[in-house]
Order: sequence, then C-alpha cells, then structure tokens
Amino acid sequence: MRKTLIVCALALALAACDRAASPDAGTAATPAASYSQADIAAETERLNQWFEKKYEEQLQFSPLQLTFQGRKDKYDQLDDLSEKAQLDQVAWQKASVEEMESAFDYAKLSDEGKFSYDLWKLQYENARDGVPFIADGYAFDQMNGAQSFFPTVMISFHKVDEESDYTAYVARLNASGRAFDQLLERARASAGQGIRPPKFAYEGVIDQSRKVISGAPFSAGKDSAIWADAQAKADALVENGKIDAARAAALKEEARKALLEQFKPAYERIIAWSEEELPKAAVNATGVGATHPNGKAYYEYQLRQMTTTRMTAEEVHALGLKEVERIKGEMAALKDKVGFEGDLDAFFAFIDSDPRFKFPNTDAGRQAYIDEATQAIDNIKKELPNYFGLLPKADLVVKRVEAFREQDGAAQHYFPGTPDGSRPGVYYAHLSDMNAMPKPELEVIAYHEGLPGHHMQISIAQELTGVPKFRTQAGFTAYQEGWGLYAEWLAKEMPNTYQDPYSEFGRLSSEMWRAIRLVVDTGLHAKGWTEQQAVEYFDANSAVPLAAIKSEVQRYLIMPGQATAYKVGMIRIQELRRKAETELGDKFDIKGFHDAVLGGGALPLTLLEKRVDQWIASRKATQA
Repeated sequence: MRKTLIVCALALALAACDRAASPDAGTAATPAASYSQADIAAETERLNQWFEKKYEEQLQFSPLQLTFQGRKDKYDQLDDLSEKAQLDQVAWQKASVEEMESAFDYAKLSDEGKFSYDLWKLQYENARDGVPFIADGYAFDQMNGAQSFFPTVMISFHKVDEESDYTAYVARLNASGRAFDQLLERARASAGQGIRPPKFAYEGVIDQSRKVISGAPFSAGKDSAIWADAQAKADALVENGKIDAARAAALKEEARKALLEQFKPAYERIIAWSEEELPKAAVNATGVGATHPNGKAYYEYQLRQMTTTRMTAEEVHALGLKEVERIKGEMAALKDKVGFEGDLDAFFAFIDSDPRFKFPNTDAGRQAYIDEATQAIDNIKKELPNYFGLLPKADLVVKRVEAFREQDGAAQHYFPGTPDGSRPGVYYAHLSDMNAMPKPELEVIAYHEGLPGHHMQISIAQELTGVPKFRTQAGFTAYQEGWGLYAEWLAKEMPNTYQDPYSEFGRLSSEMWRAIRLVVDTGLHAKGWTEQQAVEYFDANSAVPLAAIKSEVQRYLIMPGQATAYKVGMIRIQELRRKAETELGDKFDIKGFHDAVLGGGALPLTLLEKRVDQWIASRKATQA
C-alpha cells in the first residue's frame, strides 16, 4: 500500500484520491484532420504549460500534499477537511475541464498529450461520480484515520531546517483542533444516515488516540512520540547553529502549549465520540452493500475506482475462486517438493506453527527482520539495470512503524520519498507481534513494498520529466498495486531471490493472499458475508497467521473494493507482457517493456494497454 490511501482517508476525498475506470480515449476529439509534427508539438507543449499552471492551482488546495512533495509553502497550514471544501474542489475540477475542452484541439495532440488530456478529464469525472457517496467514507478508522496519520506527518514529513519551519510546526499543532473537528462533523453526519464502521474500527481509533496523548506533556511517564519529536527538532536547530538554547526553550514551550491546549483536547473529543458510537457499531460486521443506505451503488463505484475496469462484483468473485484453486495446485506441488507428508491444510499449519519460521518476538528479532529485509532489497538493487532502463534516484530504507500506530498483524506499507530524491522512500513494517511476520514472507513483502515494487514505480513516476507534473503524482490502485504484485513475480527471474523453497512458498502465499481478497472483499460487500465468515474462508485457504488474517479482513471492511485491485492489476500487466513477447518474439526487450509500463506514470489499465500497444508498434516499426 502506498501513502496516498492514508492521505485520501484523512481528507475523505473519495473521488479525488480513488481512481476509476479509464475513459474512452479521444471522446473529446475534434473531427480527424492532418497536422504537421510541428503543429502537434506546439499544441502539446501549449497544453503541458497549461497543465503546469492548473496543477499548481490544484496543489494549493492541499498544504499536506505540498509537504509530501518536499515543499514548504503553506507549511504552517493544514488542509480544509470540510465537506464544502471537497465540493469546492470538484467544482474547480469541472471548470478546469471545461476550459481545457474549449482551449485545446484533442486531435492535434501527440499520443502522450492525449494521455494527459484523458487523465485530467478522468480525474474530474471520478470526483463528480463520487459526490453521491460523499458520506460513505469513514473519517476515523483503525487503518487510515487522521488520529494516527497526523502525528506521522508531523514526525516523519514536517522537516525542520530553519526556525521558521519550527514555528510552522507549532502552527500546525494549533490547527489540529480545527481539522479534527471538521472530520468529526462529517463523521457525525454519516452516522446520522446510519453509516458507521464496525466496532473494531472505533476500538482501534480509541486505542491509537490514547497512545498518541500518553506520556509527557499530557500525562506522567516518558515523553510521548509527538513531544519527543518536538523537542528533538528544536535541539537540532541549536546543534546546527540556527538558534540558541534560550530560543529553543521558548519554541519548545510554544509547542508544549499547542499540544496541551489544542492537540490533546482534539484527541479527547475523538475518543469521546468514538466511545459514544461504540455501542451502536456492529460486532460481527458485514460489508457496505448491506449496511449503507446506498451501499450497493457505493460498492459498484468503489470497484470501478479500484480496478479501473467495468468488472462486476460477480466477475471479480469468480476470478478470485479460479485463482485460489490454481495457486493451491502450485502450493501442493511445492509441498511435495520439500517432502512434507500430509495434505495442504497440514502444511499450512506446519508453516504457521513451526518455530523455525518465526523471528524471536524480541527487539533483537525485530532488528533481524529489518536487517534481512534490507539485505533482500540490496540484492535486488544490483540487478535492476538488467531489467530496467529507468531507475529511481531516491534511496529506500526499511523502518518499523511508529509505536502509536503500530498494529499486530497489520499490512506493511510504503511512503514515497520526495521527487528530487532528497528524502528516501520508506518501507514500513508492523513488528509489534513477530509471530505475525513469518520468515517465508519476508522476501516477497520487501519486493512488493520496496524494489522492484512500489518504491521503483512511484519514484520513477515522481522523477519523470517528459510528462506534466500532475501525472507524476497520479495514483491508480490497480496499476500501482498490480505493479507491486507483478514485482513479486518478476523478482523470481532475478538472481539470488527465493532461493529457500519456503521463501517461494511465501511468494505463493502472497499471491494466494491477493486471490483470496477477490473472493472475500466481494463476499463481504456484495454477498453479505460476515467478518467471521471471511476470516474462516481466508484461514481455510492460506498459511497466513490468524492475527494477520483478522487484521486483513478488518481492513477490507473499512476500505471496500481496494483489496480487489492487486490481482486484477497484476493479471493485466502479465497479459500485456505475454502479448508483447508473442508479437515481438526474439526482439522482445524486457527493459523496454518495463520502461513502457513505468515511463508514463500511473495509468488506468485500459490506457496502460494502449501505451504498451504503442510501444509494441514502435518496436515493430524499428525492426522493419
């Protein structure tokens, strides 16, 4: 998972952050005409300059997005998280599309220019189509809620290099009360319509919120994470000669005051509201199709957003069942290869319970996990030039999730670095319960979240220079998570990977995990499965530890449709590669194929297919 999911959850920007099926390319085209290459280049360049201007206008809506891009304008502000602000952004997008359609000739654009035009329009259409579901997202939940996201931003992304950065830090702490109250208002409005997450989500919000405001300066005990960060950043300014000790003490006092007078009361309001809602929430919950007033339509919308296809819930469910059976066959063959006597269920139990497959549940075991994941990534780094022409500038580091948002068995995830490579990408691992982090799955997760997965794809996208900037920051879940899953499979082709057969079983387990998601997500949200039914199906078909299974199912319940994107995207990328291999034969170039897939930024799957087709055609023309 990449960080935009969390950013979107914070802002409840359902339509602006989620992505939908691609448009029919050229729907806005003028009648066919013949243009010179100079005319095409000039019109495309004019459009690109317009995109730069408009994207900068759009960025100004989100101070946090500016921060994620490594910028410090509006550094003392937080986003307006009100419903009105979201609708205002949709209206702005509508006006921008109308301006684009009146000012530019689609038929006069280059192929790359047409991709940009289609994507800009698509982003508005997604936002527009999401407006009827503006109350369906959850402002606070155990995975993506603002209660854990905001401290993460302040600690990991709000960099303090100058005194002005620290005063901006304090200003953001002071603004936290307003931001949280806007989200609480939206959560109350949703609850008034009968829209609320399951009980476990409220319990997670309460637990995380209490952890954030535990310790100094909020209560007795060691420093809280946010207060420790505030002090460390002031001390670093002294060490770097930016301020003296007296000024640092004054700045710390300003931060302390903001934490006690704005930050803490805001968290207490979140806790109080969550406790008030707790008795009304479902225990053995089912999905949005049965629990939201417009749940069926909302889930159909989410599937379109997440898969960038028109697949129905029934089609996704059937694909999942088919993939589960195929992967089971490969798992059975591997079981026989290692000489295990017993059926596949017994093999799952063996992998889940044998101590040889666990890291010690100690700090030493946690460090060993980080070290081995780093080693696996370092091995892949050496091989990348043999498989990719485009390579990322930004480095990658492996870190443990901060204590205030860490959850036993929760999915690992990735936060991008800055476009200029000055801040590395981060692969975050939940290490609170090492029993939920089996050794056989260490490699495959590192390849998915790190290299050649999310870090590769997102860094290359951010660093592209031949496309408008908005495309370097675009996010399409099927493309991004499909690439992450494809990367797990691609790593098999690289030297010194999956050498232990149990690591190959870990790769199959990861793929099975995503196949099960197709079945479980649609089961929950379209077929009325309960949380317990979903857990039982997952457990019966995988070797994933039970704690991780429960965490996964709870994730699907609060993020409808998102989990279906992985396998749908992976299968499509594999199909495109097979198509290219078949049509090009011995002229197929793996580096060229990967550069075609990654070199245009994130795309909906139908536009990705068009891009690969263009690459195939260009290769054929070169050969001729």
